[in-house]
Amino acid sequence: MTADLEGRVAAALARPVTAPVRAFAAYLATHRSDARPVAAVLFYGSNLRTGSLDGVLDFYILTTDAREERIWPRVSYHEWEWQGVPLRAKVATMNLATFAAAARGDRLDTTIWARFVQPAALVWQADDAAAAGVVTAVSQCAATAARLAVALGPQAGTPEDYWRALFRATYAAEFRVEKAGREDSILSANRDHFDGLLPLALLAQGIDFARGADSVIRPHLPAAQRRALLRWWRARRRMGKPLNVTRLLKASTTFEGAARYAAWKIERHTGIAVALTPWRERHPVLAAPGVLWRLWRARRAAARSAA
Repeated sequence: MTADLEGRVAAALARPVTAPVRAFAAYLATHRSDARPVAAVLFYGSNLRTGSLDGVLDFYILTTDAREERIWPRVSYHEWEWQGVPLRAKVATMNLATFAAAARGDRLDTTIWARFVQPAALVWQADDAAAAGVVTAVSQCAATAARLAVALGPQAGTPEDYWRALFRATYAAEFRVEKAGREDSILSANRDHFDGLLPLALLAQGIDFARGADSVIRPHLPAAQRRALLRWWRARRRMGKPLNVTRLLKASTTFEGAARYAAWKIERHTGIAVALTPWRERHPVLAAPGVLWRLWRARRAAARSAA
């Protein structure tokens, strides 16, 4: 990667965030049940853009532990209070080396480079070396995403045309439900972040382009390189949904704090509190039918009372 791209990424990762978010990130990094040393914590998602503390905050914890689970990342839910303010977080944990390999496109996974070409903030780091490793990895996310964008996009177009083609393809490859036009909402909500990023990411990996009027560019991508990129993408597109399903199945049994997360979601959306017993905490999947049955009865009783 060139110094220009890494400088741009470093500045983006240093974006300001609220004190509660930084404090929560430090708490998550230093109070761990698995004792794995943490290199850095990334904060991302809609709360990064809005600055709101409402709902669930999204963090990625990157460790320096050489061990890595076969199906990564590991997902957990946490609740913490900062100066009287209740905070909630969904946390994905993985090894920094695995994160970097996925960012380079060395893994079949698409979620890392497609997610972290979008805005994120580096909200905690163990030291300068860890921060530099994260900057390099996130720069690789931009490079991987950019070269696929120009392979999937038109022969000539605006940077938005290429990013739109990229996000449309990656969302279609994953097992998730998104409203039509999700790629447009990503770009419109983050114009400053994407402004100028595509040309910088292309030049960082030696992909030249011609500039035209109205921000139109024409990437100089040889036919053989385009074919190779599309072959690379087809392998990942085929594995997108199976990998997502596998992760969902894993999360159903390994999601730490799943019962508390589900109880919070139910109360938030229905107004009905769910009592968390020790058994429900230990066996959230087995407890789900009983909880849903009680929820149905409570809503039915509420409807009768209102009638």
